[in-house]
Amino acid sequence: MTAPSPRSAPPGLPEAFGAYLIWGFLPLYLLFVKTVPPVEFVAWRIVWTLPLCLLIVAVRRQGADLRAALSDGRALLTLVASATLIAVNWLVYVWAIQNGQVFAASLGYYINPLVNVLLGTLVLGEKLSRLQWLAVCVAAIGVGILLAGAITTLWISLVLALSFGTYGLLRKQVAVGSLPGLTIESAVLLLPAAATALWFAQTPGGSSFGNDLSLSLLIVLGGVLTAVPLLLFAIAARKMDYSTLGMIQFLAPTIVFVLGLTVFGQPLKPVQLASFVLIWIAIAIFVRDLVGRPRPAA
Repeated sequence: MTAPSPRSAPPGLPEAFGAYLIWGFLPLYLLFVKTVPPVEFVAWRIVWTLPLCLLIVAVRRQGADLRAALSDGRALLTLVASATLIAVNWLVYVWAIQNGQVFAASLGYYINPLVNVLLGTLVLGEKLSRLQWLAVCVAAIGVGILLAGAITTLWISLVLALSFGTYGLLRKQVAVGSLPGLTIESAVLLLPAAATALWFAQTPGGSSFGNDLSLSLLIVLGGVLTAVPLLLFAIAARKMDYSTLGMIQFLAPTIVFVLGLTVFGQPLKPVQLASFVLIWIAIAIFVRDLVGRPRPAA
């Protein structure tokens, strides 16, 4: 009998880690654009994401893929829905960070992996091992402890978790490549985004873009920080089990949580520390099962 060999890392793992690392440190970037109203900032974020996507499409010669996606009515409707979900997610997240609700934002993305696991098992029929179910239960207890002390900001956490969880599910199921899909989503949102940016330009405060060079460049950078992690996430979502992707997502809110303590100076309550420890235990259990469980040699 051939001895089992260690199981290799699942496809999509590097892309998943890349996306969640960028999202985890995103609050640091948002500190530099905190003078921009959240609605206007999200509008500019969309406006500058589309040109970057089109440039990458041209470089990678994926024009045919983009045209094929645009001619698929069902895929197009799905991408309209996913574009709406990600716009809502961006707006609530930026508002939360700019208004000092860093822990509420972090909690939302702690809940999100549990939403992903639930969607993966109930909708996609994915199976979890016993250790993975144990990890989910431990994480659920940790999140439940946090929920008990966060009633007033619960809406922030739930909107973030449900919007991004459903967004990922739609992107996993639609038969469109990662880059063409993101390009279409950005195009769908472009008209309302441009109208919003124009409206702010007509207000007494004027537009946040075009008056200060450094701030304008930072706003343009928002397009890069939007497109790159979403592309990485979409690649990972198409390659990995959705439940596995959900558990890896704990990386981003953990980084945000630590930034809330250190950079944003938010106090850590004992109940928050307890939930933080439980969630990290859950991550350790899941990752141990993910990379350490042997499989029969081919």
